[in-house]
Order: sequence, then C-alpha cells, then structure tokens
Amino acid sequence: MKIGLVTPGAIGAVTPDAAAMYPEMTFVAKGTGVGSLTPAGYDQAVDKIVPAADALAAEGVDAISLFGTSLTFYRGPKFNEELQDEVRARTGLPVSSMSTAIVEGLRAVGSRRVAVATAYIDIVNDRLRELLEFHGFEVGAIESFGITDFGGSSGRKTGEEIMELVGRACEKTPEADGIVISCGGLKTLELARPLEARHGLPVVSSTPAALWSAVRLVGQTGRVDGYGQLFE
Repeated sequence: MKIGLVTPGAIGAVTPDAAAMYPEMTFVAKGTGVGSLTPAGYDQAVDKIVPAADALAAEGVDAISLFGTSLTFYRGPKFNEELQDEVRARTGLPVSSMSTAIVEGLRAVGSRRVAVATAYIDIVNDRLRELLEFHGFEVGAIESFGITDFGGSSGRKTGEEIMELVGRACEKTPEADGIVISCGGLKTLELARPLEARHGLPVVSSTPAALWSAVRLVGQTGRVDGYGQLFE
C-alpha cells in the first residue's frame, strides 16, 4: 500500500514519524509551500493542495492525507470538509486531513473536553477552537508558543518545552478528559506516553494522529505500541 501526503512544506518531505510508526507502509509526499503560520501564509499554499493531490493520484497512491493542521482548518471547519470532498471526487481515492485526524482521534479515545497546546498565534488558535467546537468538543485552555515562521521555530521546540506548555493548558482545564497538541511541526511522537502518565489523560497530536488516520484509510488498524492510548 502506498499513501500520498500533501504536505505544507515547499518540498514534499515525508515525516520521519511515518517510518517509525508504520515501517511496512510506503509514503510519498508533495509539498504546497506554506509561507508562515498566519492566514496570509496559508493563502500562499491552499490553492496548491488539490493539484498536489492530483499529482499523487497520478503516481498510483492508494489514499491521500492532507497534512498541515492549520492549513486545513484556517478557513473554517466546513472548508476542511469541502476540501476533502473535492479531492475524493477528483481522485476517486479515500482521503483524510490532519484536522479530521485530530477529530477522529479524540473520538477514538473518548475525549469530550480538551486542554490544548499549539504552536500558533491567537487568530489561528481561534480557528482551531472553532473546528473542535463544530465537531462537538468543549475546549478549555489553549496555551501556545505564538509562532508565525513556518518550519523553523516549531521544529526546534524541545520535548521539555512542549510538555511544559501542555502542563499549563492542563492546569487551566482541570476538568479536561483529553489533550490536543496541534501543529505538525512540533515533534510529539515520543511525548504522548510520558504526558499521559503525568496527567492521566489521552493525548492526540497532529502528525501521529494524521498517520494513524491515513493508514486506516487503506484498511489497517493503525495500532502500534509505544506511542500512547490512541494507537494501543
């Protein structure tokens, strides 16, 4: 099975998390070129999503995942749904997005009220809140790094910094029954289990959840040991 990833980077690069989680699968990527983690930066890439998906379909992929959480929710939750519908209609393939994967992941672990940690600025956080509330989740505190540059600062955040950010969100949302970490640039794969042990809550984060959702498109369970409740 071959899964196509439409990624926000200018050059289509497959995240190392893919091989770590699902080494038996083949992943290929096409980039779109997000300029920054702002609406204007997303506007630079959004019209390239469908052509990138078309190119992946021409390469013979079996399913397509639209990466970039904020890229797929920044125009609202209905846009996320419409975008997936358009790619399905054009390619005839099963399709998911990183935003949809977050929603599916929260439902899979039974979360309803979430503490949220992100890389984003406030205007993007507001759209994330809109996405989650549209799908029936209650959103508590959103703590964020306030990053606008694409690909640099978020990727340099350490595991300790991300865990501290999550901790602040959880402190402000004592009634939370789940944790969301949003931004595919944040390196979270190895953090779910220690965060779950620390807070007693399931963790759903952008890139791992998107890969889980993607392999499920081709009939796999998505189960893999070592990366938290969603996968186990």
